[in-house]
Amino acid sequence: MNGQQRSLRGRIRLLAAYAVLGLFVLLIVHLVGGAKDTKSDSIDKQATEKVATQANQVSTKQRKIKSELSKYLAKVTKDKTVSVSFYNLGATKGSTAAKSKNAAVYKAGGLATESNSRTKEISASTYKLFISAYLMHLKQQGNYSWTTANENGFYQMIVNSSNTYPESILTTYGDTTVDQFIKSQGWYSPVFQINEISATNSHSLMLLLKDMAQYKGAFSNKSDTTKILALMNKQIYRTGIPTGAKAAKKGTKVADKVGWLNDTNNDAGIVTLPNGQRYVLVIMTHGHGQSGFSGFPKIVKITKKVQEIVYE
Repeated sequence: MNGQQRSLRGRIRLLAAYAVLGLFVLLIVHLVGGAKDTKSDSIDKQATEKVATQANQVSTKQRKIKSELSKYLAKVTKDKTVSVSFYNLGATKGSTAAKSKNAAVYKAGGLATESNSRTKEISASTYKLFISAYLMHLKQQGNYSWTTANENGFYQMIVNSSNTYPESILTTYGDTTVDQFIKSQGWYSPVFQINEISATNSHSLMLLLKDMAQYKGAFSNKSDTTKILALMNKQIYRTGIPTGAKAAKKGTKVADKVGWLNDTNNDAGIVTLPNGQRYVLVIMTHGHGQSGFSGFPKIVKITKKVQEIVYE
């Protein structure tokens, strides 16, 4: 074998060695990469399982709360002289409740519960909430403004529950026109009919207050709605939902509108707990020989129990 042949064979052996080494390196890279992929898949799987577990825990807690609340409301509305609508609004942004580990349980609407809520009831002065919505609708169209007379009228209507201003609005625009607006919002209609007492249901009042609390629909102008809520916060008849909510948790604040007529006692409000949780509650009652404000202790009792079931 001459020198050239030996040199050629040497190069061949060297190339073969490089080829084997290259295959070995590729194998190592594949194994390491596979291990990384397996680890990544495992992490992804664990994360997915964790999210699923948390979602299941939230659903379980919500079902438990709603079940207890539904049973209670079914009991207090059994004889059809009481209607109740509850809607949780969730926690205010940045509040203690919003940062709580249970914040997801109280996500807006997650605990909404009603009983006998679609039954037609005498509205009494809660109808003034519909007048408020209609006037804010007119303002959006440029057909209403906060003149001194209108501000004074609103104040008397909400804070003192005076009938003078809302009746003047109905006279000016007509029952039918106002009812057409109410119907367009998906609320019970007609509320107003000639020679008949105004009527609605707790579900519709709840929907209206939800729009107000969330600055939607007729209440989308935050400045205007804040003005109305401020009046509701200081309305003078506070022996219903405000008393019950504070009995359940000291420091709770309520913006509400009451109504009473003959044996009818109603209250509809937006409640804010000290930790930032908020909810809408509407309670309409009649019968049982009620007169004046004699039905309001019942409203207090229901409010306190509802708040304790959901938030305590």
